[in-house]
Amino acid sequence: MDHRAETLRAQGALAMLRCAHRTPGITRAEAAARLGLSSGSAAGIMGRLRAARLLAEAPAPQTGGRGRPTAVLVPHPDGPLVAVVDITHATWTVTTAAIGGALAAAPVHRLLGQPASAVLPLVRDALAALHGPRLRAVGVAIPGTVHGRTLVEATNLRWRGVDLGVLTSLPLAVGNDASLAGVAEALRGAAQGVGVALHLTVEVGVGGVLIVDGRPVLGAAGAGGEFGHLPFGDPSRRCPCGAGGCWDLEVDGRAMARHLGRRVPADPRAFAERTIAAARNGDPAAAAACRAVAAALGRGVGALINAVDPAVVTLGGLGVDLLDVAGPALHAGTAEGVMAWRRDALPPVVPAALGSQGPAIGAAESAMALVLTEAALTA
Repeated sequence: MDHRAETLRAQGALAMLRCAHRTPGITRAEAAARLGLSSGSAAGIMGRLRAARLLAEAPAPQTGGRGRPTAVLVPHPDGPLVAVVDITHATWTVTTAAIGGALAAAPVHRLLGQPASAVLPLVRDALAALHGPRLRAVGVAIPGTVHGRTLVEATNLRWRGVDLGVLTSLPLAVGNDASLAGVAEALRGAAQGVGVALHLTVEVGVGGVLIVDGRPVLGAAGAGGEFGHLPFGDPSRRCPCGAGGCWDLEVDGRAMARHLGRRVPADPRAFAERTIAAARNGDPAAAAACRAVAAALGRGVGALINAVDPAVVTLGGLGVDLLDVAGPALHAGTAEGVMAWRRDALPPVVPAALGSQGPAIGAAESAMALVLTEAALTA
């Protein structure tokens, strides 16, 4: 067979593989139609993918209707895996994902207050325990500014200049947690099929990403999306990042504590959770603090709508809870922050669909993108 024919075969196999990954539960016939393949070509490609232990077929869920039973494309039981490292402000987890994107269950470990020098060896050991011929790449989600494989700064972890390449010798994709959550929402969540989407995640501060046609806009050095350090707050307040007036300080547990007359909490995320729970239980002071924070979040959302013109805004983390307990204040803040001509046609501001798994799902997608290439398929 000549080189051109072999290239076409590889491209067809890769297209089928990517289709199965992007659309879990798709049948071979549906994939063939989507890719413009004849049934014979699809059967041939599927045979090669099965022989290469990349894809398999399984019976479709029973619907109770008549007709010939069909099968869906599923990951081969011996197929490739990617490892996923999800580091938050308080925990770390190492798990795996197969073609189709499903994350395996994994234990959650505490890290609150520990330096990178104490945490990364534990993460590296957990990854080493997964090593084997099936593992092809690693994706890392972390709450900080990332440049390549380097964590430039994670302000709330107090980690700076950390080389995450020490975790593995496998191909590695590293990303900011909020940015990866936005990628996940665009591919598998509330922003699927949307041309321009803005994702924001509130945890300790707020981060996010602009997604255009399913791809993140990360800037010249890959460090974009640090929306929490826009000067939407009181300029007299100094942020741990070194700037004054950061939006971060207006929208999380630190802001809630300030509105309640409390000192800065050691764990702003946990404090915010307790305050939101109290608001749900009818505590008027907690409810007022949530409304104030939601309004500040909304005003910043309005400013970003002016700046980037998204078709939808998805909110993750504490943003989901603030929509629930103080939605009117958040929406009023958004309307206050946008230019007047936009107020009659604001883009929807909706909860993220993937919850706390968003960053890990995004990290899995970034790692799987390193696997689903012609070169990797050939290997």
